[in-house]
Amino acid sequence: MWLDRLLKLEAQERSAVLWAFGYFFCLLCAYYILRPVRDAMGIAGGVENLHWLFSATFVVMLLAVPLYGWATRRLPRHRLLPMVYGFFIANLLLFYLLFTSGVTPVWTARAFFVWLSVFNLFVVSVFWSFMADLFRQQQAKRLFGLIAAGGSAGAITGPGLTALLATSIETANLLLISCVLLLLAIVCIHQLVHWSDITHPQQTRHTEDEPLGGGILAGFRLLIGSPYLIGISLYILLYTTLATFLYFEQAHIVKTAFESSAERTQLFASIDLIVNVLTIFMQLFITSRLLERFGLSIALAVIPVLMAGGFFLLGLSPVLLVLVIFQIIRRAGNYAIAKPSREVLFTILSREEKYKAKNVIDTVVYRGGDAISGWLFTALTALGMGLSGIAFIGALLALAWAGNGWWLGKRHVPQKSLQ
Repeated sequence: MWLDRLLKLEAQERSAVLWAFGYFFCLLCAYYILRPVRDAMGIAGGVENLHWLFSATFVVMLLAVPLYGWATRRLPRHRLLPMVYGFFIANLLLFYLLFTSGVTPVWTARAFFVWLSVFNLFVVSVFWSFMADLFRQQQAKRLFGLIAAGGSAGAITGPGLTALLATSIETANLLLISCVLLLLAIVCIHQLVHWSDITHPQQTRHTEDEPLGGGILAGFRLLIGSPYLIGISLYILLYTTLATFLYFEQAHIVKTAFESSAERTQLFASIDLIVNVLTIFMQLFITSRLLERFGLSIALAVIPVLMAGGFFLLGLSPVLLVLVIFQIIRRAGNYAIAKPSREVLFTILSREEKYKAKNVIDTVVYRGGDAISGWLFTALTALGMGLSGIAFIGALLALAWAGNGWWLGKRHVPQKSLQ
């Protein structure tokens, strides 16, 4: 088929990619339906308490990872993944009952804010663990950009549904729509497991149906014991630090540029639209070609290099136009290139590392990076450093990030060579 050639698909991969696309679409559509509800809940819980909600999110993440480790040591893959999403569906139904009953609305709002912040990272981490387990290294380079486009489509559809329905149905009913989407995600999982059973050699099937074993804190142990996984953690930490720096720079510049909330909202909506359209185009037609032609090292380093240039220009001229162009390039580049390339790194690891260590990196390390970088930016401003000075520091960190990405790409070799 001409479409297969355009998207660089092989015939036997077609159904799996469609199910994976649909799976990621359902996950992010469910999340982005709930995200505006979460933001409203954050306000209802008290704006002055937001820093406590972020701290609570990190603590809950630390508690959730051992529970996930406990589940992985007892359940095979085809039961583990539906159980994770079934757990979150049960949570949503509980929140639905709490919202409709009106019991302690302030504390319910705060709990929902924390819960959704954990939900987002957890379900996406489990999704990419499954993808890294399902597809081989060369397949991942060709297919992960295309699969990621499913999430981008969901990220566009979800807010659209919320905007369309928010004034015509009760807010709590949006939670039920997300429940349906998570149920559809479970259907996609079963179809992908069935595809894996058919396409994988007979001698490897039994290993995929066995629990992973290990202790509940095995993810932390595996991470600490592997220079490769520590390198991936550093890649995440540098990414979250730079994203936070730019977020704070954006807050200051936009506040100065616009006086009304409506104008700021319009700007952010326009940026989101451009980013989402550009991201899907790149995921469909550029990501796989970049990975195959130039290799993983280039793919991991290209966005950090662009960010170094962006921070340097922002340091020279911290104005709105530079900020907007920088944000569009950073966000679209991350979603379309850096994120899929980062997920390819996990394809060479053992199944236990894919499901346990990766989960620690995607949740605890990620949220820890958010917290640390937020305090770092605050400390730098308290010391009297202006936006330009912090932007120049961001440029140096971005160059370090590029070097880290290049090193990881060169280390992406069969597992036995990493020992």
